[in-house]
Amino acid sequence: QVQLVENGGGLVQAGGSLRLSCAASGRPFMTYTIGWFRQAPGKEREFVSALTWNNAYYADSVKGRFAISRDNSQNTVYLRMNSLEPDDTAVYYCAALFSGHYSNADDYQDWGQGTEVTVSS
Repeated sequence: QVQLVENGGGLVQAGGSLRLSCAASGRPFMTYTIGWFRQAPGKEREFVSALTWNNAYYADSVKGRFAISRDNSQNTVYLRMNSLEPDDTAVYYCAALFSGHYSNADDYQDWGQGTEVTVSS
């Protein structure tokens, strides 16, 4: 089992930037994939980005604007979000994947509590 804690959400104007963090503890950090998902009010949870031990993946809606990275010394994964748009407003969750597809939320086993991002127009 992995414990995950997100931070970094907040209110930002359109065009601005935020950096979310996901601190992990429990299993050895490099042995699973970390994914970011988001859920806007009234919408389904959707895939945003994922980082395996050697690859990064992005949803088309965020490609070129968001960047995922890790600091192994801190057991932390970051999601840098640039050029934010009102449609990026959502609660952002990080999750740990041990097997399955990186974009399928149902395959992820452990989830953080979420951090809220609000982008004003």
